[in-house]
Amino acid sequence: MSTDVTAKTPAPAPPGKSGGAAGDGLLQLVLDGMRRNMRQYGMLIALGLIVALFAVWTDGDLLLPRNVSNLVLQNSYILILAMGMMLVIIAGHIDLSVGSLTAFVGSMAAVFMVKNDLPWPVAVILCLAVGAIAGAVQGFFIAYGGIPSFIVTLAGMLIFRGLTEIFLEGQTLGPFPDGLQKVANGFLPEVGPNTNYHNLTLLLGFAMIAFVVFQEFRDRRRQQEFNLDVPPFNLFLLKLVALGAAILTLTLLLASYKGAPIVLLVLGVLLVGFGYVMRNAIIGRHIYAIGGNLPAAKLSGVKDKKVVFLIFVNMGMLAALAGLVFAARFNAASPKAGLNFELEAIAASFIGGASMSGGVGTVLGAIIGGLVLGVLNNGMNLVGIGTDWQQVIKGLVLLAAVGFDVWNKRKVGS
Repeated sequence: MSTDVTAKTPAPAPPGKSGGAAGDGLLQLVLDGMRRNMRQYGMLIALGLIVALFAVWTDGDLLLPRNVSNLVLQNSYILILAMGMMLVIIAGHIDLSVGSLTAFVGSMAAVFMVKNDLPWPVAVILCLAVGAIAGAVQGFFIAYGGIPSFIVTLAGMLIFRGLTEIFLEGQTLGPFPDGLQKVANGFLPEVGPNTNYHNLTLLLGFAMIAFVVFQEFRDRRRQQEFNLDVPPFNLFLLKLVALGAAILTLTLLLASYKGAPIVLLVLGVLLVGFGYVMRNAIIGRHIYAIGGNLPAAKLSGVKDKKVVFLIFVNMGMLAALAGLVFAARFNAASPKAGLNFELEAIAASFIGGASMSGGVGTVLGAIIGGLVLGVLNNGMNLVGIGTDWQQVIKGLVLLAAVGFDVWNKRKVGS
């Protein structure tokens, strides 16, 4: 008795299955790329989810054009401080004095402009110089005196807070000139025909999208030239689409109200400038080297003391700028101004991807971290959550961000 053995051909795949497999492969590629770049994309995704959550929770009030403009204006000074703080933390240091220095510079601005009637552009230059000098003094003790930055800036926090009380004599002083107020509260002027949108804001938004696309392609090409790892091209395109959509959405929201706030342009210039320095300039690479491995940086010829000194000079100037913006926004200098600003800036930096051990972080990450805190504050106010629970929630967010950093390092190390 013989048995017939016939080869069985596999049944044809049902229609659509092959396309589904290709789609699954693309999804897996994207997920793998995101895992390798989790530090870079994690907080950006978290910001999107927080915005979506509060947009639903507030029945769309969070994304009303007027509220988006207020969100930018309310958080401008924290975002300015966060960019400077990110550089300080990347270098492996901390600055606890920025809130008090912000208040001190605001008090100096009030003395210059309100009491002595100095022209506001002259007063602004003098205030920035005061901030630079304050940062230089602290930077000298840290870089050349060898005193830990925690101690020096803690002393600075007490000193600048006391000087603020002395200069203002315990009173609120104002108002400020209209020109300075427009920088903190004003919007770009109307130009061109009536299109139901703010034309200049639309033009700037489209220019920003073009710049971001050009910069991303340029950075990717340079990384490939040096044989560095780059994300998969599909993930890269997805990132460009997401960035372009985010910028376009923000542009349309702002253009449908009063246009882009002037202070948003200030933030944009600082972001582009510091982003270029940290990516392309020698001092930017030195900052990362000092924070990543100080002994190796010294052996490589990095002038670590000079770099640290300049970082704190820069932080002092940014604190002065934040103090001017804050005082002009509220049209008065107050002895209680700047309370907890240093904590907000530090939290924004860590939420935005900075590492406790230094050597890691981006200026854009500081902006994202500041926006996470800003959207949380704004959204919780809109839904009526009390300030007590707001502090609890923000603390948990900060703890989760730092915990994620620790977990990510352990995973990479293993």
